[in-house]
This record gives sequence, C-alpha cells and structure tokens, in this order.
Amino acid sequence: MKKLFYCFIGAFALISCSDNTEKLLDGSGDINWEILPEDKPNEVVKQDLFDKLNLDYPGLEKVKAYHEAGKDYYACYELLEYYRNRSNIVNTRINLINPSITATDQRIADQALEHRFYIRNFQESGTGENAVYYLFEKDGKIDWSYAPEGMDYQEFFSQKHRHQWFPALGKAYRVTKDEKYFESWKETYLDWLKTYPCPEGKVSKEQVEWYGLQPTERLDDQMNLLQYFIQSVNFTPEFLSEFLLAFSDHVECVRNNYFTDGGNIEAAMYRVVTTAGILMPEFKNASEWLTEGSTVMGQQVKDQFLNDGVQNELDPSYHIGVVDGFYSTYQLASQNNKLSIFPENYIEQLKNSARFVMDIIYPNYTLDNFNDTRSVSWTKSVLTKNLKKYVEMFPEDAELLWFAYEGKSGTKPSYNFKMYDDAGYYILRNGWDKSSTMMVLKNNKNVNNKWHCQPDNGTFGLYHNERNFFPDAGVFSYGGTSESNAERAQYLATKNHNTMTCNGKTIANGFMNGGMLKNEVVNGNTQLIVVENKSYQNLTHRRSVFFVENKFFVLVDEGYGNGNSDKVELNFHLLSDADATKKSKYLNKENREYGAYTTFDSNNMIIRTFAETNDGLAFNSSETTVSNAIGEVNGVRASYQLSITKPADGAARFITIIYPFDKVDELSKLTFDASFKDNEGGTAGAFHADGVDVMVKINDKEYNLKYKL
Repeated sequence: MKKLFYCFIGAFALISCSDNTEKLLDGSGDINWEILPEDKPNEVVKQDLFDKLNLDYPGLEKVKAYHEAGKDYYACYELLEYYRNRSNIVNTRINLINPSITATDQRIADQALEHRFYIRNFQESGTGENAVYYLFEKDGKIDWSYAPEGMDYQEFFSQKHRHQWFPALGKAYRVTKDEKYFESWKETYLDWLKTYPCPEGKVSKEQVEWYGLQPTERLDDQMNLLQYFIQSVNFTPEFLSEFLLAFSDHVECVRNNYFTDGGNIEAAMYRVVTTAGILMPEFKNASEWLTEGSTVMGQQVKDQFLNDGVQNELDPSYHIGVVDGFYSTYQLASQNNKLSIFPENYIEQLKNSARFVMDIIYPNYTLDNFNDTRSVSWTKSVLTKNLKKYVEMFPEDAELLWFAYEGKSGTKPSYNFKMYDDAGYYILRNGWDKSSTMMVLKNNKNVNNKWHCQPDNGTFGLYHNERNFFPDAGVFSYGGTSESNAERAQYLATKNHNTMTCNGKTIANGFMNGGMLKNEVVNGNTQLIVVENKSYQNLTHRRSVFFVENKFFVLVDEGYGNGNSDKVELNFHLLSDADATKKSKYLNKENREYGAYTTFDSNNMIIRTFAETNDGLAFNSSETTVSNAIGEVNGVRASYQLSITKPADGAARFITIIYPFDKVDELSKLTFDASFKDNEGGTAGAFHADGVDVMVKINDKEYNLKYKL
C-alpha cells in the first residue's frame, strides 16, 4: 500500500507518516500514520530560519524533507517535536526532573503576569516578600519606554533589557504547568522583539538594548527558557521559528560586538557563544560558535587573571562571577562529551582564583564592598554555593573543603597571613572561626582606569567577632547621568575610605599603582605589612600595618613628597548602628583624643590617631553612609578626618591604634599613647625612607614597633 496524503476537514487533521518522510513525499514506501495539525501557509513561520539551520543534523530528517517539499509549517512542527524529544543534549544549568522555585522567584513570576517586571537591583517599593516591581504598562499594553519618576541610573535602563524576570516565569511554568506563565513570556518577548529588532553589524553604546551584557544575558537565559517552556501545548511552530531566529540573531550580535578589554563582559560573551555551540548544535554556525568561543575561553582562563589568581578588574564580585562562568561551561562541556574543546590544564588554572575567594571572605561568610562589590548580593548561601563548586573542582584541597562546609569536613587552614601581591590584596587574621579578627588591606596595582576599581588604595576592612567594624562605602550607582554620576563619585571618593587624601582630593586616574615594600613577623608575635601608593603628583602614601600579638592593630601612615606643604588628611569610617543608642561616639578632641569608638552592648572597637606635627592640625567628625546595593543606603558610619600641613621637605606622619574591647564601661580602664622614636632629637616630620620606629603604649605596657627596608 502506497503512502498518500489525506486531508480531513473539521475534526480530523492532515495525516502523514512519521517513518520515512522522503519516501512519503515521492509516493513510495509503506504507510505509518501520524496525525499532523492543519497545514498553514509558509509565511506564518520565519523563512530565514531554514538558512540558519543545519538540516543534515541527526534528528532533523523530517524537518529537511518538509522544507524541501515546500511545507515549511510542517517543517517547523517537526522541529518543535524534535526539541520536545531531544535527549542527546544535557543542560547542566537547570533541573527539569525535580524543578523547584523560591518564594522570591514565584513573586517575580506572578507580578510579571501583570506587566510588573523585576529589574535587578531596583524595585518600586517594599522589600523581601513585600517587594513590588515596576509596572511597564500604558493603556493595557507593554510600555518599554517606562521609567520611574526621577530614575536617572543608567544601570536601570541597561538592566531592563536583560529580561531578568523571564527565568522566574520559566521556573513557575515548569513547577505548576500553568499556561499563563508561558503566555506571559511569549507575549512579552515577541513585543520586545518587535520594538527592538536586532541591528546588523556593530552596535553603538547608545543602542543600549543590544549593547554589551544586554544581548549576552538574554542569550544565556534563552537556552534555559527553551527547555523550561518547550512542552507547553501553546508553544506553536510559528513561535518556535520566531524564537530560534531571534536566538541566532543574538549569537551573531554578540560575535559582532565582542568586547576586547579583557574584563568580565568579554569573558561572558565568549562563554555564552561557547554555550550556544554546545546546547544548540542544530544551527549551521554551531561548530563555529563552539570553536571560536572555546578557543578564546581556553586562553582567557589564564588572561582574565593575574599571576596570583585574582581577576584583572580587581573586584571580588566580578572575580567570583568570572570563575563561575569558566567552571559552569566546563561542566556543560563535560556532560556533553565536549571536554576536548578545552586545554588539559583548564581547571588547574582556576586553583588560585578559588583560594582567593576563600581568603577574602570574612569568617561569618560575608563579603565587604571592595571596589564595585555589592555585598547584599553575596549572602552566605550564595558564597557557600560557590565555595562548594570549588570543592568539586579541587576535591583534594582539604582546607577549601573545611571552609566550604563550615568546618564539618576537611582541615582548618593554619596560616594567618596571605597576600595576593599582583592584585594588591593582603589578609591578616588570628584565626578562621567566627570570633576571629581579620583585616583585608587593599592596595591595588596597575589599575589603569579600570571602571570597577575604586580610587582608595591603602584602605582596609576590619572584621572582629562577627562584626565588620570598618565597612567599605560601597558603590550606590554605576552612573550614566549627571546626578547618578555625582552619587557614584560621592561613594568612590577617596575621603570616603579608610586611607589618606591630599587637599581633600580623590586619587586621580593613573595614580592607582600600589606596591608592597615588606612583610614579615617582628618581635616574634607581630605580623607586619608595608605598602605604598603614589596617590598624587606630589604625595606618596606609605602605610605600615602592625598586627600586634594577634590582638590589635597599629597603623603608621606617612605622606611624603619634597617641596610642597599640602594639607594631608587621614580618613577613618567606623561602623555605626542605625539605633541611635548604639551609635559610635567621637573622642574628646579638646583633649587631643582624636578618634571614635562603638557603643554596642558587647564586642566593640576603639580607634585612636596621633599626629607627629601640629601645623594646621584639625579634627573633623561627620557621618557617612554605606551602600550595599545599587540605589540603596544600608548603613551609616562614624567618620573622622585628622589633618595637618605637611612639612615642605618632610612627611605628614600619623600613628593609629585600633583596639577591640567588650563593654563600654571598660573604656575608663584603657589609656593609649603613641609617638615616633626615629625623630627624637631631630626634626619632627622628617621622613625616613628605610623604615619607621614608633612607640605605642596601652595602659602600662609599651610596644616598640619598627622595621628597616
């Protein structure tokens, strides 16, 4: 019996075989019946799609046969069936077998049904379970031009084109099978594609919707969204053709607009192109995508990082993201038998990078706001999730295992000093438990105008017994308009960090190139680190940090440069609780007790600063804010600035004691004094290039602290 097409009007659809479509079309072979939907004109599907597909790819035989027979609607129907049943490609990034959704993602998905779209780092009102996202709607239709009144952050306008609520819709659909989540995604995506068609070739920064991370993040999510939604009964051949053509356009847009600055965006671009080559091999260019992306990734796994393992933008948050991108792509390649695309030593290149994350996290699993890190995003669960991935990479590392699993397995690290000297991060601690003390000294090198690296060399963060006593100011804004640029400038200003300034100015571009002069253990029980940075044309800041008896810190700050008598300021910012009864308090400046202290019920810190000379001496106290997320103020700090006029041929020199104590009533029993010994009998303010010699006295105990270079 020969194969024939029968057209049944009404209740029956067109019937054809599924066994050998080529024989079906030439009238030969046995009948093997399959019910197909009613045929539609070719124009209902995107014709350009078939130029993008490799119709000879295994599994696409029916697609090719229908296309060659001029039946493109059926070709897309068979392509839809192919993707619904595809089993030879493994997406390790999502869980389709036991899908789950968090309360936050469910809330994002439900509000998206009403055109209230989640924009990362921004929300209309509320927090947590009460968060309300932005309403992109006008006259019942999506309004992509919408911006909240007064919104002038460029980051908002960039982030909205990354469609960050789409993954939540996908998870909600996969968990509930409720078609409303699919319909919301389809409606919104098609409307966006119609509003912002893909440009050809190079795009300018002004074409924000197709620039940089915008198409990169959308493309990355699309590969997951296809699998989340593919089983929907409302996923039509027409929509599949729209989706796949847009997917191809996204890949080529990213390829045409690779960043070449060696930063995290460039890494993300090549990673997503590699991922497209692995997960979507049905496209003609898939092999090219895979080769191009993985070749650069194989090189960038080295080039993205300095020799000490720190990502070259020197920002801990972007560092973690880049490491995750390299590893997740490796996992994906492994599960799809593509590991040959990477060098044999690919994973080993990430060893120091993983250790850096472990070393810079505080013992209570928090991260400071160094550079553009927004600490609100780096919760304990997020950090430990990344640490456990590092254990997967390096299962033989017992110390990494201990830290990732909070001491439940492995071996506690035994070292208390660690430096990442190529990047300019130095960590001093007295242990790894939550009650320990830990300082991160930041003196970044070779910054060369890196956007995410703030001009604050010499600053530090100080953790003690589950409290960060000197939190970094944060970022608040990525800028983009005059107002938000001003806010960005405010938070990154050098004076808003725990370091030295000259005439109140921020360290200019080209003057962030720190150096480490010495590190050693002195007196058998004191860790010393000496760093410096030429922060201004006529002033170099040298900071010597003594961690005395693993208990308290002494900072010796010297601002030197010949022939000028500039005003030199030393700035400190001490944690202050929002509760007015627990705010930090300033010392009595009339008695020259320059400093501040906290007044918590327990676990407190006092800071005292002494200047060697008195010319132009001034003490100014204020309150500054902390921003742990874009557009948010999350805390306040008791800030003070002690300034003097630098001797023309000498140095502005200060000694600062940072001392932990428990309860406020203990302060009456504490006395502090400090002086420079290397200028006794000489000229106060003279600079000694080969080292320092200071005396610090706490109560009745004297500490002689000195070094020679």
